[in-house]
Amino acid sequence: MSVSQAHDLRVRQEAMAWLTVRTNDGSDAISTQDLNDFLFDGEPFLLKDRQQGIRKPAGFDAAFSIQTVYRADGQVRPYNDDVGSDGLLRYKWRGTDPNLYVNVALREAMNRKLPLIWFFGVGVAMWQPIYPIYILAEEQEQHQFVVDPDVARALAPSGSVIEENLRRYVIAETRRRLHQPVFRAKILRAYETRCAVCSLRHSELMDAAHIVPDGVEGGEPVVCNGLALCKIHHAAFDARILGITPHSKIEIRSDLLTEIDGPMLRHGLQDLHGQNLMVVPQARSERPDQVRLKWAYQRFLDAPIAG
Repeated sequence: MSVSQAHDLRVRQEAMAWLTVRTNDGSDAISTQDLNDFLFDGEPFLLKDRQQGIRKPAGFDAAFSIQTVYRADGQVRPYNDDVGSDGLLRYKWRGTDPNLYVNVALREAMNRKLPLIWFFGVGVAMWQPIYPIYILAEEQEQHQFVVDPDVARALAPSGSVIEENLRRYVIAETRRRLHQPVFRAKILRAYETRCAVCSLRHSELMDAAHIVPDGVEGGEPVVCNGLALCKIHHAAFDARILGITPHSKIEIRSDLLTEIDGPMLRHGLQDLHGQNLMVVPQARSERPDQVRLKWAYQRFLDAPIAG
């Protein structure tokens, strides 16, 4: 029996509200096991499909969620979900049949302008939920849908040509809404939610820092170009107060070493000088790349000293 549209929308709203609580307002990843805790009207309700990428619950006409499976950096995904030149995301059909029921369900979500959840795999059985997302258009020749993480829905109607300023805005907002949370979740998973410098373990105080900044050659959002840092040490790293050698040794800028201030400066920075990173990923492939560390360390050495 089909559910009503009001029932459908209520499930979506309650699921997203529940995810907001369980993921620290969308900042943290969530495990497959924890996703099973969601109840709707007291009954278990699956938020993502266990067998395929598109979730269409029984009795629903429209798709409820989509997922992109986890692959380690450099490995090929079974479906190439990517960003188009307009800054908007693409999600592949399942197979090539436009009339396959899950493809029809995504089309129904597009036509009804319904919000969906996109679960990005960031580790084994770990997911970064991005929501709400909307299906803006369909590109049948490419067997894919155009997906927007709620940044351009009212600005880029289907079939419109996005002018350059809007395109840049959409790309920047898509990166902020989608790629940054996914990168952060991968980094925190690799570092077990601990600061590489001081081992602080509070996710709400943790950032994913690029070793080589985004937009610079080598600045790709891959785990070996990232460090899990608490907000203090992230700010110090970006300000070139704190440097890390290619062999993962911490250095503090020379003028800070002689400065006299409170306990934060002494214990939070000065005492770290000459120490090794306290936390690195277990997987060698996810540890900080030495070439990228060398680039960032030279940038640290070139920083002007306060007069």
